[in-house]
Amino acid sequence: MRILKKYVLSEWLTLFSLALVIISFILVVGNMVKLVELVIAKGVNPLVVLRLFAYLLPSLFVFSIPISILCASLLCFGRMAYDNEITAIRSSGISLYPILGIILLIGIMFSLLCLYFNDTIIPRAHYLMRSTLQEIGVKKPAAYLEEKTFIKAFKNHIMFIYKIRGEYLEDIRIYQPQTDKPTRTIIAQRGEFISIPEKSAVKLLLKNGSADEPSFDDPSVFYKLNFKNYHITLDLKEKQEIQKLDKKASDMTIKEIENDIKEMKKLEIDYRPLQVGLYRKYSLAFSSLIFIFIGVPLAIRVKRRERSLGFSLSIAICLLYYLLMAFGESLALRNKIFPVIGVWLPNMIFLFIGLCLSYKVLEE
Repeated sequence: MRILKKYVLSEWLTLFSLALVIISFILVVGNMVKLVELVIAKGVNPLVVLRLFAYLLPSLFVFSIPISILCASLLCFGRMAYDNEITAIRSSGISLYPILGIILLIGIMFSLLCLYFNDTIIPRAHYLMRSTLQEIGVKKPAAYLEEKTFIKAFKNHIMFIYKIRGEYLEDIRIYQPQTDKPTRTIIAQRGEFISIPEKSAVKLLLKNGSADEPSFDDPSVFYKLNFKNYHITLDLKEKQEIQKLDKKASDMTIKEIENDIKEMKKLEIDYRPLQVGLYRKYSLAFSSLIFIFIGVPLAIRVKRRERSLGFSLSIAICLLYYLLMAFGESLALRNKIFPVIGVWLPNMIFLFIGLCLSYKVLEE
């Protein structure tokens, strides 16, 4: 039995390592495209972008580890079933339960590791990432803005910019809605941001355009002013210092969320979003264990050894899992079901399916 356990464990760990490298690489590349754009198109310091990348890595591993566990389980036991090794083990009078037990033990270890990440490393990294993004938004506003999008990040102003090239803008529209008055409009061919970090504001130098200016006799009436250079100061909506950035549930440890829930209860404020964030940390962490429960018996049932099929099947299962989680969270936030049920919905469904499959496969 010891040799058999070592054989299965060795193959499983090899496939897990391979899947972890491939899936992590895919997730990293997908996010690196956005970060590289900050350097090339937005002119952000590459060292700052490297910091953002470092803050992003822990949260990627919490997703890549469960997917890799599922993939390794499907590939390992699917290959063994296809090559009739599972049949040979049963014919020798050896139970599959000890073999499944050793894989489940690994799943528990990885689940606890992911829970540690969710409770300590990821909240801190996520908070630092938000702080860095806000810092970029103050020091280099153009890096925080999107072209061809209505921008509402500034107080009392709505902007629409057709092209953003670093700190330089082209074809700009600025709208200033006013109560009981027509909306003031400023149009310019070009512009340039000048940051004022200490005031959480930016100065915008506009060139070659026109602006609606109020009449001295009747401020509700505008006249058109053509200009070559025009300065306008825009205040950011959030004037708080970066050090005082409010934390979201994803930025908090489990203890911090629990303390916030107690405080919200005293103030009689709906604390459901905090509960969703709390249960999500546990649910995502233990998805590693859940994926073993469904991956091993499913692989034995399907009996296929093709690695492409194993990867495709694992991606499909994970996609369904995360869609169910999003659905459950939305129901919980709308007070349709209890938060713990909504967040744990995919785990409960997949665990039930996995136990049913395990019973049928292991008792054959």
